[in-house]
Amino acid sequence: MCDALQLPIVDLSSPDRFSTANSIRQACIDHGFFYLVNHGVDEELVNKVFEQSSKFFSLPIEEKMKVIIKNYSSYSPLYAGKLDTTLSTKGDSNEGFYVGQLAGDLNQWPLEGMSAGTKLLSLIALSLKLDEDFFEKVGAFNEPLASLGLLHYP
Repeated sequence: MCDALQLPIVDLSSPDRFSTANSIRQACIDHGFFYLVNHGVDEELVNKVFEQSSKFFSLPIEEKMKVIIKNYSSYSPLYAGKLDTTLSTKGDSNEGFYVGQLAGDLNQWPLEGMSAGTKLLSLIALSLKLDEDFFEKVGAFNEPLASLGLLHYP
């Protein structure tokens, strides 16, 4: 496989924080993203999310359009988004479903997600040559904001 097609992988369970932070830095510089493994979120739950995502995106467009809401938490049809207007006049070739902050029983993975996010932000701080607890010091964990975007490329 050619280097340009390889997905950068970051292992959140690695004991070497500085090496992991450097991997995050390089992945973001070279690719703009990375795939996080060993993040602590139960694999069964991750699989359930993918299963529900697949079920939703296989619905007829009329059914998916029923859940459009005028805020961030809703369905986004094919070509509705346009992240880079210089590359496409038509819009992005994906559809999405975006879930904002979930409260109470709706949030099935608050601890796993928060733990992974806290560790990841500490590593991102290190990757930016900041103190490891930079985001904690500025209050980023006081009222965390979490969202989930499910994308489908038909």
